[in-house]
Amino acid sequence: MKTRLNDCTEWFEFPATQELRKILQGMGNTDTLITELDGKPFEGMTLRLFNPVTRLWSIYWADSNAVTMDPPVLGSFEDGVGHFFTKDTFNGQEIIVRFNWDATNPEQPVWSQAFSADQGKTWEWNWYMYFCRME
Repeated sequence: MKTRLNDCTEWFEFPATQELRKILQGMGNTDTLITELDGKPFEGMTLRLFNPVTRLWSIYWADSNAVTMDPPVLGSFEDGVGHFFTKDTFNGQEIIVRFNWDATNPEQPVWSQAFSADQGKTWEWNWYMYFCRME
């Protein structure tokens, strides 16, 4: 698998496979990521479901390290940007988790994650993924 860092000028490469498929007549999708972390097999899975009544997406994550499904982040897209939130616990502390999907440039979407330990007053952005379309 290849992904680009920063402004998509620098490659970060690691061996992995990822497979995406639509489910439930297009109202959801799943993907599976298979790789190695620190020399040990790792598998992650995302389940995304769209509720046509509420117009909200629910995004679930599970992986072979924790072997549990994380609480879903809930949200929607507006003007090419998706905002998703959930309550969770990290290192014994209650937090709010925030995912942003910025697809305003469909050729280089950005996914980011932040945690808030003060009910959303401040955010610690701790993960960014910069995507580029492969030709």
